[in-house]
Amino acid sequence: MPPNRLPARHAKRARTELRHGILTQLLGYRLRLAQQAVFRDFAASVGELSPGRAGIVLLVEANPGVTQGTLAEAVRLDRSTMVGVIDSLEERGFVERRRGRDRRTNALWLTRPGRVLALKLRQRIERHERRVSACLSDEERVQLLALLAKLAQ
Repeated sequence: MPPNRLPARHAKRARTELRHGILTQLLGYRLRLAQQAVFRDFAASVGELSPGRAGIVLLVEANPGVTQGTLAEAVRLDRSTMVGVIDSLEERGFVERRRGRDRRTNALWLTRPGRVLALKLRQRIERHERRVSACLSDEERVQLLALLAKLAQ
């Protein structure tokens, strides 16, 4: 092989235009592509937690003492999945469980490091949101949020 050439497996491929057929007309396909773009930016700019776990921290911050069950319903996770999420946040020192109103429930509270993290997350997420919605006017952003809320019902 000539010294200035890469093996065929490393050569850049010519970018071929791919026909998407019906996919571009499907809401789910477009939502998934948008989600992937938003999550890539989130991972690069917010980083410390996944979007889902960051949301849990911010919900606990806004609702001190919320029960795991109420939180699971709010984010549409089953209770067993929520237990694992809270376990991981508790292991990292961001959330603590305290006895709830009765013996069967756990109330969730942010720890001091959790409150510091929530502040950082809010600041980073605000910058992330401005960046990912920069191509939208204020009116379009409001409209998109309303339409997404309607789809999520």
